[in-house]
Amino acid sequence: MASTPSTLTLSLTVNGEPRRSAPGSIADLVRSLDLDPAKVAVERNGEIAPRSTLADVALADGDVLEIVHFVGGGQEDDTWTVAGRTFRSRLIVGTGKYKDFEQNAAAVEASGAEIVTVAVRRVNVSDPKAPMLTDYIDPKKITYLPNTAGCFTAEDAIRTLRLAREAGGWDLVKLEVLGEARTLYPNMVETLRATEVLAKEGFKPMVYCTDDPIAAKQLEDAGAVAVMPLGAPIGSGLGIQNRVTIRLIVEGAKVPVLVDAGVGTASDAAVAMELGCDGVLMNTAIAEAKDPLLMARAMRLSVEAGRAAYRAGRMGTRKYADPSSPLAGLI
Repeated sequence: MASTPSTLTLSLTVNGEPRRSAPGSIADLVRSLDLDPAKVAVERNGEIAPRSTLADVALADGDVLEIVHFVGGGQEDDTWTVAGRTFRSRLIVGTGKYKDFEQNAAAVEASGAEIVTVAVRRVNVSDPKAPMLTDYIDPKKITYLPNTAGCFTAEDAIRTLRLAREAGGWDLVKLEVLGEARTLYPNMVETLRATEVLAKEGFKPMVYCTDDPIAAKQLEDAGAVAVMPLGAPIGSGLGIQNRVTIRLIVEGAKVPVLVDAGVGTASDAAVAMELGCDGVLMNTAIAEAKDPLLMARAMRLSVEAGRAAYRAGRMGTRKYADPSSPLAGLI
């Protein structure tokens, strides 16, 4: 007896090509293609499907769909995504140690960063009209990433981020729970405990951690939306001390990996990107440079160069020389 087409799949034409799809909405189809429904336009059977209705419009057998988006003329779309939010810049910068908010804002602009970390501190009630960071760096244009700098217990970190969410509605946050003041190394037991609680409360924690592949995986399983292994102690400027473990973390992670802490100069940032990290976070390297604005620009370029080198795929290493020009036919 002749077989009949499965009733569990639909026959569609998507961007000129035949495709089988499970029943569902246009939005479901778009997501199955690893695309974001909020960033595409869809034509269905010759008519535009309004973006606001993509989740409500059911696919039908025989539908012809065109799915389009904007691309820069000749530019590659090399973005990264964390917790459903997409960014182009892979450099995150801090907002401490600058001489004033004006210099801080100028450095952020020079760096091209789209995310800045911000500490949660008490309001100066004795001078409530004193300048604030938000007067210089607009949280509507730059994503604020509240962090728990200075917290040494899970309880303090959780409390801090609950206040941050109340103050600005932020759920994407940076969690760090320190072990002791001399090295500022993370206390991974407390960090893991805080991650579990925050994830259950709806936070999306990007988590500062040791350069330990096992610990990074535990954080991911606990609900971390990104893991952020240190390259070296915070503020040390020593650069990445253990490239092997950073690379192992990158290879094993299903969430973004960003080097956090220890970057001292542009070559350190490039190394992080060449290892396959999704981004780099830094503060002191820019803020304590003799020319913070020039260093911010250097860091921007080094992150871009390191990322390009990683995507290009470096040459293999060899024990002996290999001449660029052939030796055969020498005069």
